[in-house]
Amino acid sequence: MAIYGTALLALCTIIGVALGEALGLALHVKANVGGVGLAMMLLMAARSWLARTGRLTPQLRLGVEFWAALYIPIVVAMAAQQNVLAALDGGPMVAIAAVLTVGLCFSLVSVLGRLGGAPRD
Repeated sequence: MAIYGTALLALCTIIGVALGEALGLALHVKANVGGVGLAMMLLMAARSWLARTGRLTPQLRLGVEFWAALYIPIVVAMAAQQNVLAALDGGPMVAIAAVLTVGLCFSLVSVLGRLGGAPRD
């Protein structure tokens, strides 16, 4: 059932938002820093773990894929509500964190591509 995927997403969202709030506090930013992104990464990790352990049923897979398909529109809608200019007025920490995050993501894509080897059909 798709409800299992929804339950898994809810759990990942709660953990991701909590981690985003903790990261915001650690960086002295009065905002949730990356909670939705962390939640999606947790969802992907949970799906991978369930698949490796043989616990990913077709119904659960369907629920996870459903929410993965909705991820981009949800993030776009959330980003539209944020005030980027207000965030930049908070100081250079926001810009530094953004540049470092993008750089880290770009470098990890390359590393993960090399570790993955040739694509399988």
